[in-house]
Amino acid sequence: MEWSDLRIFLAIAREGTLGAAARKIGQTQPTMGRRLRALEHAVGHTLFQRTADGFVLTNEGQAIMGHAERMEEEALAVQRQLAGTDSELEGMLRLSCSDWFGVTVLAPVLAEFASRHPRVVVELLTDQRFYSLPRREADLVFRIRPFDEAEVISRRLLRMEYGVYIRAGQPHPVPGNGAGCAMVLMDTAFGGMPDVAWIERMLPKAHVVLRSNNREVQARLCALGAGIAVLPRPLGDPTAGIERVDLGEPPPTRDTWIGYHRDMRRMRRLRALVDLVIERLAN
Repeated sequence: MEWSDLRIFLAIAREGTLGAAARKIGQTQPTMGRRLRALEHAVGHTLFQRTADGFVLTNEGQAIMGHAERMEEEALAVQRQLAGTDSELEGMLRLSCSDWFGVTVLAPVLAEFASRHPRVVVELLTDQRFYSLPRREADLVFRIRPFDEAEVISRRLLRMEYGVYIRAGQPHPVPGNGAGCAMVLMDTAFGGMPDVAWIERMLPKAHVVLRSNNREVQARLCALGAGIAVLPRPLGDPTAGIERVDLGEPPPTRDTWIGYHRDMRRMRRLRALVDLVIERLAN
């Protein structure tokens, strides 16, 4: 049994298809299929049921899943341990944050870091999913939810204020009413966010016309007159064509957290970036 084949097994189990798993780990689909067959031959069992919707673990596949994950964690621990002993400010750092936060808040800090440490390559991933620090999907993560993993070092970075925005020059909505007002909100998957519940309470008679999980899209729609939007102030205040309005009660704030794996605490390039981020952004 080869560890590299177990790595392929884990990718297929997590992604559900050979194609998605191949893209995840940078292999070709035929290679993935060949290595999976080799693993199944080595263990003497069929590990996946092939269905029209993808690959589903068999009972035997379920039995080795936990073992394979523990082997993966040990292999990644070796990588993290070695990475944590680097002595030069060069190499790569992979960061993860939401799209608008990367553009509006983090980009100026990263530009300053690049000028100070040009031999460090920073890769910034901006989307809504949470990247795994233990699996080294990212080295440093910014998110609005506290970290609960025991192996993650984290701290609250800043408290983000939000505001209500309308297209510049439009009539201001009346608090407690909102009749005739259109709203641009987060998509339904994020409908439980505090700012969504707050604006619906403040303007109960307003109606939703558009939704998006992208805050920059919401700001642009607001500037085009599509409707009222609740936006983080670092995004909303400098956006051309919109203005902030007072509904008599401020929207709820959100905390932003920063976290990295404890095995990376001695990585000098990561420490240098974290120190700069805290210096420029912490409140």
